[in-house]
Amino acid sequence: MPSVAEVIIKVLEDSGIQRIYGIPGDSIDPLVDAIRKSKVKYVQVRHEEGAAFAASVEAKITGKPSACMGTSGPGSIHLLNGLYDAKMDHAPVIALTGQVESDMIGHDYFQEVNLTKLFDDVAVYNQILINPENAEYIIRRAIREAISKRGVAHINLPVDTLRKSSEYKGSKNTEVGKVKYSIDFSRAKELIKESEKPVLLIGGGTRGLSKEINRFAEKIGAPIIYALNGKGILPDLDPKVMGGIGLLGTKPSIEAMDKADLLIMLGTSFPYVNFLNKSAKVIQVDIDNSNIGKRLDVDLSYPIPVAEFLNIDVEEKSDKFYKELKGKKEDWLDSISKQENNLDKPMKPQRVAYIVSQKCKKDAVIVTDTGNVTMWTARHFRASGEQTFIFSAWLGSMGIGVPGSVGASFAVENKRQVISFVGDGGFTMTMMEMITAKKYDLPVKIIVYNNSKLGMIKFEQEVMGYPEWGVDLYNPDFIKIAESIGFKGFRLEEPKEAEEIIEDFLNTKGPALLDAIVDPNERPMPPKLTFKQVGEYVLSIFREKLEGI
Repeated sequence: MPSVAEVIIKVLEDSGIQRIYGIPGDSIDPLVDAIRKSKVKYVQVRHEEGAAFAASVEAKITGKPSACMGTSGPGSIHLLNGLYDAKMDHAPVIALTGQVESDMIGHDYFQEVNLTKLFDDVAVYNQILINPENAEYIIRRAIREAISKRGVAHINLPVDTLRKSSEYKGSKNTEVGKVKYSIDFSRAKELIKESEKPVLLIGGGTRGLSKEINRFAEKIGAPIIYALNGKGILPDLDPKVMGGIGLLGTKPSIEAMDKADLLIMLGTSFPYVNFLNKSAKVIQVDIDNSNIGKRLDVDLSYPIPVAEFLNIDVEEKSDKFYKELKGKKEDWLDSISKQENNLDKPMKPQRVAYIVSQKCKKDAVIVTDTGNVTMWTARHFRASGEQTFIFSAWLGSMGIGVPGSVGASFAVENKRQVISFVGDGGFTMTMMEMITAKKYDLPVKIIVYNNSKLGMIKFEQEVMGYPEWGVDLYNPDFIKIAESIGFKGFRLEEPKEAEEIIEDFLNTKGPALLDAIVDPNERPMPPKLTFKQVGEYVLSIFREKLEGI
């Protein structure tokens, strides 16, 4: 009979899970040996946080469950940050954690941690496997729960249980019936017909629906605004697309939102309510009923897949609201183009993001870390409409960039270009996963915005009226580090050389790193600041100057 460990890995294999990210350890060595004999690929990372981030990004891209593992105690604790990223971005991830022998649980044994208690908040399904006969049931249920609830399923595995024998009954071919919706859209049609200035706000729930959104928006004349997870679903230069909303947003998107008389929220529960129009009528469509009404009181709700709503047969409007905003969008593009084409030194980070968007593949996968780097990608990378953008959107964790590029490369099987934008702060948190990329011949392209600052925190301090403090970074030579790993290194410091160097960097066959030396004082200005924020911002700058005397 197979062991519990072999049953678990066999079920992962049956379920189409192609790889598991992690580091071996004594409490999961039976699991590791079962992987060795299976078709499931083992990806050895250099830190378990990287394992969870890679698994999270893989699941975000494919929409299918991925897996990671950690040994008892510290190895599994390290998984948590990446797993919270999966939880908050609704990515199905299976987390397998080791545990001390079952007869030692409760003895305060070496590396004994109550992992089921620790993982209770992050997991949609959270169990310790005690009875070997339950192995197949528990792992199959974990996978089902991760898929159906779009989150993390955690199984804690005492090492002696992993070694015991268990029965493997084998998978069944279960047919899934197609669900058809019968919905009365008459009230939605009325609200749309009555509206003179409808606006679409799209999020991650609209991925894969670019054609449907484009057709629907054109018919009702609606400008399109996107939450961060909606970046890239439509081309940024489409005349209907006004850009992002919120602190990372654009002026034409604010203009559209402020003038809207009908806000149609599709697959998003955008959190920053101060940027939403509270006087407009609201239609919200989200397959997760708990998201409806979370931010605004809605006039009409549809807890259904967005695709069903976009099939509404609405009357075409002769007056297109988005055309009214054409001048605003042109003015905005002109203003940010001046930043992108600025040749002053130190180089503007906006220039890097823009040129990469012009030189990279039209179907590239773009993984972006958290901080000012998020702003430069969200605002200055001109999406083609065919690219995939990955952020730590809801957790907002620094450090996702490098391990995320590993997960992205595996997800697309190296068939698409993978580019990761990282700040120097986030990069140094997880840069060891470049070793993982090199070990598995992943041709990832890592771009580091090197300004020797925690730039976003510096800006936040200033806006709150504080002088910048504690944000200076001592950075090593990133090129030497990259080359010692086996990456090809490029340094970009001269703005006039940006196009040539970036093109060479992106065309490198193997993994490469671009060390872009950028202006530490370039601030990620929101599309608008409140009067109070402006006052505090000016005061903080004055304090910095005064203390520097």
